[in-house]
Amino acid sequence: MAYDEALGDRIRDILVDQPGVTERLMFGGLGFMVNGNMACGPNGDVLIVRVGPAAYENALAEPEATEMKFTGRPMRGFVEIDGAELASDATLAKWIERGVAFAASLPPK
Repeated sequence: MAYDEALGDRIRDILVDQPGVTERLMFGGLGFMVNGNMACGPNGDVLIVRVGPAAYENALAEPEATEMKFTGRPMRGFVEIDGAELASDATLAKWIERGVAFAASLPPK
């Protein structure tokens, strides 16, 4: 599945000054990496956010977050935010920051 390039551009704009950020094609979409660890990325018109296992349940408690079922079953530690929920730059930035914080907490690859 192709990713929403406009969403990719919005993510890129938010991450422009974040150190250690790179981009990689993955999951059929675009992954934004922090020190080699996935933080977030667009897949289709949704935002995939890696929040980690410890923050997974709290992330799912947010009204805009749903389980990521890319493989047909939930991927613990990852959530999806529907594109309709991302109209607000503040909402998009909040979720990107959560993904970046988790990825930055991991050892560099």
